[in-house]
Amino acid sequence: MTIYHLSMECYPVAKVGGLADVVGALPKYQNKIDGIDAKVVMPWYNKSFIYENEFEIVFDGWIHQSFHTYQVQVMKEKSNSLGFELYLVKIPGLLDRDNPYGYWDESQQFLAFQHGVLHWLSAMQILPDVLHCHDYHTGLVPFMVENCPDFTFLKGVKTIGTIHNGEYQGQMKWEMSNYFPHFDGWKWGLLDWEGYINPLACMIKCCHAFTAVSGGYLNELFQSFRGLESLIQAENKKAFGIINGIDTEVWNPKTDEMLTFNFDVKNAQEGKLKNKKALCEAYGLNPDLPLFGFIGRFATEKGADLLPEIVKNGIQKMHGAFNIIILGSGNKQLENELQDLNNTFTNFALDLGYKEHLSHQIYASADFLLMPSRVEPCGLNQMYAMRYGTIPLVRYIGGLKDTVEDVSSGGCGLNFADATSEDVIHNIDRALHIYSQKNYLKSLVEANMKKDFSWEISAQNYIDLYKN
Repeated sequence: MTIYHLSMECYPVAKVGGLADVVGALPKYQNKIDGIDAKVVMPWYNKSFIYENEFEIVFDGWIHQSFHTYQVQVMKEKSNSLGFELYLVKIPGLLDRDNPYGYWDESQQFLAFQHGVLHWLSAMQILPDVLHCHDYHTGLVPFMVENCPDFTFLKGVKTIGTIHNGEYQGQMKWEMSNYFPHFDGWKWGLLDWEGYINPLACMIKCCHAFTAVSGGYLNELFQSFRGLESLIQAENKKAFGIINGIDTEVWNPKTDEMLTFNFDVKNAQEGKLKNKKALCEAYGLNPDLPLFGFIGRFATEKGADLLPEIVKNGIQKMHGAFNIIILGSGNKQLENELQDLNNTFTNFALDLGYKEHLSHQIYASADFLLMPSRVEPCGLNQMYAMRYGTIPLVRYIGGLKDTVEDVSSGGCGLNFADATSEDVIHNIDRALHIYSQKNYLKSLVEANMKKDFSWEISAQNYIDLYKN
């Protein structure tokens, strides 16, 4: 069985969020299953990975969008160093930029990527068994395969859609239909949702099956889906919840080259303390205090707007009984607020931006991880944290429901109901009580590190879905 994963991100080529981690791991683990050949197709970006690896051009052609003609080049990474075949689609003027998102014409970019991929497969007579489309950026592929005459060769290929975050749907005005490959006009209803072209709605309508990245998140979508509730309810027989996994080869505290000190479950307390001391020394924190961490985008859906109150009120209420370190960026006002607090509190450290190595160090060093998310389709941070012996404090929502059970119910984490600073601070207080009980803390750390969040089970679940 041959599967092509279509995505705008893939770690380590280009990463903005969890989508990259999923696409960089899922096909690798699928390829460990007999009879499976999983590949990844993504846009070309001006990234270091491109220049550090060798590529060959496997296709060179042209597509038409409105009154424009664009060259399409498909490049294959020669060594398969990621555990799967990687293809990059380069379209000069559209898909040749530094980053995946943030451009004024990104709707046209995403359209060109999907058009270019299908043109390449059709022209080269490459017939996959499954086209796996990740998020709305590739959500028009199921429609194009079935309804665009240019891609008749691909008609009937099974298409699977995965909703990584239903908050983003790619809505665009109908004028953008001029950039589509030709399709029968009377099929316009498959593209439309409330007067706009909605790629995510289109994906749900046209694919053979679709998944959400956790069972908990799928259940939430039936009630809250940014206006698509009635659609997902109508298409419920095609809906499946499959929890994401993590790449346990990359995220392994015993072998992780990004850590100051490596450790495993047998010497977790010693190893975490060594990493904690090194991190605290680098940021001027007291290593004798419990350390809380936050890693992520400064987005409202992540509860990042609560961070200033958590830092200020938490440290004051607990009389400086803990440290907190935050790694992230994305909202200038929030960045400025946190920077002011960083200049005020000696118990607080801030690093703006995203640094992969620092995220690994925080997971290995922190005693607790904060995730006050308003929306969390799956969440990978809590799995990374537990893999590194860090206890997660999470809002009981989405995929966090599926992965973190509260200590009061025999679990190894801390749950809270509402995305408020008061709820978070209350759970910080609970965490401090756990921290003071060294044997109990040790048992939770070891139990978390023994949990299996690897991709093996989820990869097999996707294969089973493809076959069904």
